[in-house]
Amino acid sequence: MLYLGLDLGTSALKAVVIDEDQHVIASRDAAMTSSHPRPGWSEQPPADWIAAAEAVMEALRAELGARMADIAGIGLSGQMHGATLLAADDRVLAPCILWNDTRSAEQAARLDADPDFRAISGNIVFPGFTAPKLVWLKETDPALFARVARVLLPKDYLRLWLTGEHVSEMSDAAGTAWLDTGARDWSDRLLAASGMDRAQMPALVEGTAPSGGLRTELAARWGMRPGTVVAGGAGDNAASGVGLGTVAPGDGFVSLGTSGVLFAACDAYTPRPETAVHSFCHALPGRWHQMGVMLSAASALAWFAGIAGATPARLIADLGEQVGPPSPVTFLPYLSGERTPHNDPGLRAGFHGVSAGTTREDMTRAVLDGVAFALKDNLDALQAAGTRPARLLAVGGGARSDLWLSIIAGVLGLAVDRPAAGAGGAAFGAARLGLIAAERADPATICTPPPVARRFEPDPGLSGACAAAQARFQRLRETTHPTPT
Repeated sequence: MLYLGLDLGTSALKAVVIDEDQHVIASRDAAMTSSHPRPGWSEQPPADWIAAAEAVMEALRAELGARMADIAGIGLSGQMHGATLLAADDRVLAPCILWNDTRSAEQAARLDADPDFRAISGNIVFPGFTAPKLVWLKETDPALFARVARVLLPKDYLRLWLTGEHVSEMSDAAGTAWLDTGARDWSDRLLAASGMDRAQMPALVEGTAPSGGLRTELAARWGMRPGTVVAGGAGDNAASGVGLGTVAPGDGFVSLGTSGVLFAACDAYTPRPETAVHSFCHALPGRWHQMGVMLSAASALAWFAGIAGATPARLIADLGEQVGPPSPVTFLPYLSGERTPHNDPGLRAGFHGVSAGTTREDMTRAVLDGVAFALKDNLDALQAAGTRPARLLAVGGGARSDLWLSIIAGVLGLAVDRPAAGAGGAAFGAARLGLIAAERADPATICTPPPVARRFEPDPGLSGACAAAQARFQRLRETTHPTPT
């Protein structure tokens, strides 16, 4: 049998098909764009998600032919926090307000000041979360708010199209600020504080459980079986965790994409919202995860590459292969503010210690160091919350650099492993969840880690220099952007 994973990202929808041995036999993707009609706004029309899904499914049908009928399970993954607003007849009322939209910062601060939100959800109410978006809508367009019969997260709107069911799952729901994360259920108290009620929420299942079956019309169009099981699935980072086998205590991964993520699996719910660590349900029953999120990681290097008139790969190549002490220049990587551990959208980036003798190489190394130092702040926050990963898998575009992974290993004081090419990813994790739901398989036997292509160990000879540079980084951040009191 075969199993399909669909990952609805912000810039693309990716499809992966795996076989019973979890070998990838086909993959397709379709690009998408976001609109930014006002400063701080970020939106997508859900119709674009459906068009992208139709494109990848037609491409898979053309490649796999009659084997499409062998697909026994479908798993879904997707960008989190988005507010997809539906009328009573499931018609979309407005473009989806995305995770990186900050229009509801004022409303988020007010909700966060209500102690029940941190106590019940286990998290700070960030502007990107779903609940403050609905409060913003209620205050700015009460007529439209009154027409909202249901709110779905992005991947769950895709599920509605696939199955006709209004369903979400625990990992994605935990990012709304409406979930009682410890109880793994909607909180009537938090919903009421946002002007919402349970009837406007989708039903909840675990990520490994069936959530519905493929509609007959779509099955006929793609040569699949009607009623093909669609699993609960997961939010994008939890799906990546499933794809990487990051599901047991001590397992963790670092993602060097546009943003940076430090993710660690837990077998107990131990929130510490004051650290700005995200405490969410994992995609597997009885599992949670904690996550530090920084808003600029590989994007910081891409930004500097644009300033320097070079590609990121060229800048890194110019540094050579030998990992020396940190740069004498310090870079604060806060191009878009920061989440963990500062929860400060006003933080801004900057180079410090630049002199007449500073070279482009010094500044490039400072950018790589600065991202690593910010990740160390995230690791310290995770450890303060009781989560201590023993090692980290590295994923994302930045993980292709041996030098950067060596720097990160040294700064974090942890071994960092690069998986074998093509391993893991949110779409692969979604396919695994589809397999588990369809076959009622044991997650422990399915969610195994990938083979490691290379391990990067901390260099004990550089530990003192890394610690001193980290301390300088933290002093500069506090001096230039004092912690709000």
